[in-house]
Amino acid sequence: MGKPKQQVISRFFAPKSSSQNPPPSSSSPPRTLSKLLPKISATVSFSPSKRLPTLTPSSSPSPKKTKTLAIPTPPSNPSLHQKFLSKLLEPPSCFPSPSSTPQSLPPNPKYTPLEQQVLELKSKYPDVLLMIEVGYRYRFFGDDAENAARVLGIFAHVDRNFLTASVPTFRLNFHVRRLVGAGYKVGVVKQTETAAIKAHGSNRLAPFSRGLSALYTRSTIEAAEDMGGDGEEGPGAESGNYLVCVVEKEALVGNRSCGIEGSFEVKIGVLAVEISTGEVIHGEFSDNGMRSGLEAVILSLSPAEILLGEPLSMATEKLLLAYAGPSSNVRVERTSRDCFNDGGALAEVMSLYESVGDDTLIAEHDTQVMDMSKEENHHIGIEGIMSMPELAVQALALTIRYLKQFGLERILSSGASFRPFSSTFEMTLSANTLHQLEVLKNNADGSMEGSLFQAMNHTCTAFGSRLFKHWVTHPLCDRNSIAARLDAVSEIAESMGSCRGSQNEIELEGDNLCKVLVQPELDNILSSVLMMLGKSPDIQRGITRIVHRTATASEFIGVIEAVLTSGKQLQNLHVEDDEKIVKSALLRRLICTASSSTIITHAAKLLSCLNKEAAEQRDVLNLFIACGDQFPEVARGRLAVQMEEEKLDSLIYQYRKQLGMRNLEFMSVSGTTHLIELPTDARVPSNWVKVSSTKKTVRYQPPEVLTALDKLLLAKEELAVACRTTWDNFLMGFSKYYAQFRAAVQALAALDCLHSLAILSRNQNYVRPVFVNSDEPSQIHITSGRHPVLESMLGDNFVPNDTNLHEDGEYCQIVTGPNMGGKSCYIRQVALIAIMAQVGSFVPASSAKLHVFDGIYTRMGASDSIQQGRSTFFEELSEASHIVHNCSSHSLVIIDELGRGTSTHDGVAIAYATLHYLLKQKKCMVLFVTHYPKILDIQKEFEGSVGAYHVSYLTSQKPFKITDSKSEFSVGEPDQGEVTFLYKVVCGASDKSFGLNVARLAQLPSSCIARAAIVAAKLEAELSERVGNGAQNIEMPAQNERGRNYSKSTGFSYSEYDRFENFGEVCHNLLSCIKSALDDAEPMNILYALKDARELALKTVSGQPSSDTMEAKGV
Repeated sequence: MGKPKQQVISRFFAPKSSSQNPPPSSSSPPRTLSKLLPKISATVSFSPSKRLPTLTPSSSPSPKKTKTLAIPTPPSNPSLHQKFLSKLLEPPSCFPSPSSTPQSLPPNPKYTPLEQQVLELKSKYPDVLLMIEVGYRYRFFGDDAENAARVLGIFAHVDRNFLTASVPTFRLNFHVRRLVGAGYKVGVVKQTETAAIKAHGSNRLAPFSRGLSALYTRSTIEAAEDMGGDGEEGPGAESGNYLVCVVEKEALVGNRSCGIEGSFEVKIGVLAVEISTGEVIHGEFSDNGMRSGLEAVILSLSPAEILLGEPLSMATEKLLLAYAGPSSNVRVERTSRDCFNDGGALAEVMSLYESVGDDTLIAEHDTQVMDMSKEENHHIGIEGIMSMPELAVQALALTIRYLKQFGLERILSSGASFRPFSSTFEMTLSANTLHQLEVLKNNADGSMEGSLFQAMNHTCTAFGSRLFKHWVTHPLCDRNSIAARLDAVSEIAESMGSCRGSQNEIELEGDNLCKVLVQPELDNILSSVLMMLGKSPDIQRGITRIVHRTATASEFIGVIEAVLTSGKQLQNLHVEDDEKIVKSALLRRLICTASSSTIITHAAKLLSCLNKEAAEQRDVLNLFIACGDQFPEVARGRLAVQMEEEKLDSLIYQYRKQLGMRNLEFMSVSGTTHLIELPTDARVPSNWVKVSSTKKTVRYQPPEVLTALDKLLLAKEELAVACRTTWDNFLMGFSKYYAQFRAAVQALAALDCLHSLAILSRNQNYVRPVFVNSDEPSQIHITSGRHPVLESMLGDNFVPNDTNLHEDGEYCQIVTGPNMGGKSCYIRQVALIAIMAQVGSFVPASSAKLHVFDGIYTRMGASDSIQQGRSTFFEELSEASHIVHNCSSHSLVIIDELGRGTSTHDGVAIAYATLHYLLKQKKCMVLFVTHYPKILDIQKEFEGSVGAYHVSYLTSQKPFKITDSKSEFSVGEPDQGEVTFLYKVVCGASDKSFGLNVARLAQLPSSCIARAAIVAAKLEAELSERVGNGAQNIEMPAQNERGRNYSKSTGFSYSEYDRFENFGEVCHNLLSCIKSALDDAEPMNILYALKDARELALKTVSGQPSSDTMEAKGV
């Protein structure tokens, strides 16, 4: 008990520095007297933060310069309490002075062996949050303890020299995930030796050896050891955890002398790795100053970690750092690519393939097959690398170098998993399209609720959901591929509802009978397979973890059994025997790939090597089924353990003879084995060790038993090492089957996606779209089209609309109408129907006939980006510029209210010019929503190609007056007018937007709305007056010339002609006011127009010229 007490007291009483003690002399008191009169200096601080030393020791002043206060030696031996009081009242000796560092360590600190290990590990991994195994807990030290306490909600305290916190070892998985989710790079430090091995080693008196055993980040945690396969996947289970590496080089050097950094045109290389699935996506593209192409890539992939290949331009770095903001928990790592110049990147990549090719730790009985498979994969990998662009290779080299510290670089050696980010067979949706159409996330809170992906996704498995996300964000551009998907979806959908039809057609003969009977079986087998896979571990991530050699035995068995079971069930369809059973070629190919006899044979062979019960119990000693020449090291280890056990058990015969007890047996109590229980009065040799006792018996362990137990424990440790080595080799041997198993899993994922689309078509009563041939003109013909997301919320209350566009006819619709009338919903649903159709899905309409689009572009909404220095109007024009530069004659463009972020004249001019360019230069399908009536004038130039439409509505008004006391205006109260939206798109333009009605719905004060109505009336009156005056001024010279010629020919004077001309102008103005009142829908405008007409008529009857006429004449 003395040692713990001494540790507690040492927190308050620290021994003085040797420099402050007087040097020993011959007249020093005796040793016994020095013990009675100790000199003690102490430091007591009331602020815990000032007593917490930092993890890294900093330089401290020499002991000679340290100012300390010591109490003189008392004449007598004081009590401990008196010493404590005297030191408590003494000024603290180690309080930092204003010029000193407040967090400096005490001079010459003494560290324990464990603390020395911590310092060495932290100096080696300074950017890693370390969890160090100490006994049955993982401990944090220093700043790591402070960060872990904040994230995990645990207690941190001071222990010796460091702040520390700890968590139990069995909760490692849970706490690592929380720390990684908070954006930390977490390292787990484990003991590299066991107690039994350490006892027989040379360092048995030293502390346990420890080393970094695993590193975890958000992109690597699912593939790392001890982190996957337990059904405890993180939030990226269905969306993916991509590691994205970005590099760039300037394509057009900017003018740096003018302060312009970077360039307006750069070439960007991107490589994305989903480490837990083995998917590798690469690409190289030219991007503009706004980095819209890079933004589209980032939003499509939603990376969990970004690797910046420096140097990067300011615009690129700003975009990536804005995406990885504080709220996203996306981790950013910086690395330099200067070392990869002059072909260094390609050499780095090739070295990986050479190291993997030289790996020979595979079972010997499959050497020939292994070499053939290895050579084939090696050839495919090198071909794929050589075909990659230069910047993509640099990004790959940086990614390999980064993953080496995690031990996960081997997945990049599989060339078959590489694919380009964009291809001619797929459409890459832009960042604006993904965001503004809410394809993946809604714009309200950023969740999947209310998105197109959420409305269409009915997949059963996590890996199927990940593939379906890729399908939605990359619609097909090849008509044959789309038709193949639609055929497969149609066949699955027919099998879901063919039970009733099969009963009616059961009497059909021959092949037709086979078809009718097997259609229900297709859906039943496919549904059962997918439901089974949905309850199993994520097999796509599972086989990748096997390649990484981080899978546990139970996870390995679960993944291989799931693949084996699904393959056997799909073989019951017998698609290889008769092509008439499953008519879709795509379905047959996917089913044959997933149920290949080769896959089933390999899976059964792998499972035959392992003991399932031992795997579930994590019993590594009995995991392998060693028979014949298989696993020789495990067999030798088991033989050694068996021999030691036999030696240990044979000792009982010696003790029976020695004690003269024939029935004597070893016994076990509370986990202690091989005990000999004897009566209390029995005589035993003096070297026997007493372990425990009761009132009547005593339990002993003879020294020979202790020695034998020690040897047995050592043999078991050696067997465990051999089993772990064999397990590692066994997992490495799976790499030769990886390509086949990955193809089977991808086929199962595609079947899951097709089954999801079939469920969607059956549940929502969708229709199969029809695609015209590529040589036919671009066109869109949709009958009773519906918004796929809003329809799921509103049901039958949703109002459908028709859309008809044709390249040789009307290929542009200008949609006008009131605010909140459904204009944006209409153009969005057309774009979403086009996306769904090219994904291979049925669409929400009565009929749909479409052309295959090569791109869908949008410009909707209003937003700014203050962090990147971009205003709302600049964002609008940037999106419009992206559309103008990238769309083609086979693209669909939807633009909603372009030009709102600037003045009216500039906005109208830019919107008009942009639409004119799209119609004349691009000739693409356009849906253009606007509140500017001037835009409709474009119909005159493109007659027959542009149509005017509006969203219909009904209005009702009540005769209530508001009079402006400071003016002569009297208008109807807008709050008394009601607008009923019909949400039906009809021909013709609408000149009313009903903005004041929206203000009333937004519950603006009634006084504000009344004032707005008066101001609106004044502005409209002034505009009408300016338009009328301008027309008169333009026509006046010609009319005067005609009048002069007419007076010369007829004899009338010019004054008489002028008088008739004035009367005609008055009549024209009067009729214009009446017509304006009849055509207007708002009560305030009607009343004002009638008031003007009345005043004009009165002035004309009384002989007074109108103000308009006088002004026109310059009177």
